[in-house]
Amino acid sequence: MADTIFAKIIAGEAPCHRVFEDDQVLAFLDIFPISRGHTLVIPKEPAVRLHELSDASSAAIGAVLPRICRAVLRATGAVDYNILQNNGAAAHQAVMHVHFHIIPKYADGSGLGVGWKPAKLDGDEAAALATSIAAMLA
Repeated sequence: MADTIFAKIIAGEAPCHRVFEDDQVLAFLDIFPISRGHTLVIPKEPAVRLHELSDASSAAIGAVLPRICRAVLRATGAVDYNILQNNGAAAHQAVMHVHFHIIPKYADGSGLGVGWKPAKLDGDEAAALATSIAAMLA
């Protein structure tokens, strides 16, 4: 984790265009934006995937993410946006530090493009899977 660009930004060893910072969370503009206002929100706690993040850091991000979204929308004039969060290389995570993308979507089509290939949910399989997931939460 110490070698990621995000760890260096948190440590003050690499520059960024900060939009928000508190003791647990940092938000800054993406240097390779998909659209104007593309902002990254990261925990200061080192974790690669979301499930590895502590409850405290997760709650801290959850508390400020909507507020940062509102600020991005007001600053850019965008109305629509995507929140993107990838976990692992196979899921397109490029920086191995938990991060959320706020990506404004504009009428000109700029922003995130999403390919979605839904399948039909089998009732019996779904019931068994829901029971298994619920048991893991207990």
